Amino acid sequence: MKPIRVLLADDHALVRAGIRALLQKIAGVQVVAEAENGKEALELIEKHKPDIALMDIAMPEMDGLTAAARVMADFPLVRVIILSMHSDQEYVMRALRAGAKGYLLKGARMSELELAVMAVARGETYLSPAAANHVVDNVVGRAESEASPLSRLTPRQRQVLQLIAEGNSRKQIARKLNVSAKTVDTFRSQVMEELNIHDVAGLVRFAINQGLISAGPSAKNGSK
Repeated sequence: MKPIRVLLADDHALVRAGIRALLQKIAGVQVVAEAENGKEALELIEKHKPDIALMDIAMPEMDGLTAAARVMADFPLVRVIILSMHSDQEYVMRALRAGAKGYLLKGARMSELELAVMAVARGETYLSPAAANHVVDNVVGRAESEASPLSRLTPRQRQVLQLIAEGNSRKQIARKLNVSAKTVDTFRSQVMEELNIHDVAGLVRFAINQGLISAGPSAKNGSK
């Protein structure tokens, strides 16, 4: 099998020596070059055409994230694995946005280093467990923020919205819900504020788009 050619970039010689020794224990992996900063790494990548660039984040002249973005733009066949002491979400997401295919913590075991190199060499993405948790949290957070605006309303607010969209007046809604007209006004204001819609016609359109009501005659009339 063709060896997996790896470039190693870290500004600490002892760290590079240690990682190199570990990489050389992995069958089928060949360290072809070492760099002490991102700028040198790019020069050596152009010269040696490695399969994988294993790069530290914090390096002088050019940091690993900036270098990763340059690699993605100039050497799209080279896959970058970021080495870092930080598991913070900010670092992980910045690395992925820069184009890194792997994020490995420096405290990882030898077995995890091998997993990361082999996975990325196959075209997969590898994240240390702590880093992967941050990505999951980020995705879940985005999904929640992008959820239907209708889900942000309370059951009572949704009920008021539906009655408004069906063409009921504030007095009719008050009678149906057994509340005062002033309370209906309060609920309507809350709904408008939550949805950022500030007219009844807009509420009707929203309710139709969300499937809360059908586009029947009463829905077209609006609320009085």
